[in-house]
Amino acid sequence: MATHVTTTRRTLSFLRVAIALQTATIFLQAVSAGLLLTASYGEALHSAGARVMYAASMLYLLAAVLAWKPGGGPVRPVWHATGFLVLASAQVVLGVAHVPSVHLPLGVLMFGLSVLALARRTGERRGRV
Repeated sequence: MATHVTTTRRTLSFLRVAIALQTATIFLQAVSAGLLLTASYGEALHSAGARVMYAASMLYLLAAVLAWKPGGGPVRPVWHATGFLVLASAQVVLGVAHVPSVHLPLGVLMFGLSVLALARRTGERRGRV
């Protein structure tokens, strides 16, 4: 029984870390988007950041699956993480296609949703949600 509780805590902690990493990478993408407009290295930084953000979204999905299946947690975070991966995929496609009229608002939406997911995970940890 104690092993199951420890495993559950670890997977939920991993899930929180993955969401925090995703949130940070999306925020850094906003910063690098500003540099894209003002610095010569902005495009390279924003492009590299897109890859890191996409990897963070995949890590979030992995953490959600691990918290659900072996950890015995709810399936809802898996659906949320899958949704983020779909949004991240759309964001990459829109960025490569140079469609800023959709790319920028989608980035803002993704950041807001990621902050909400992080707050929700932190609230669940403290027993508030």
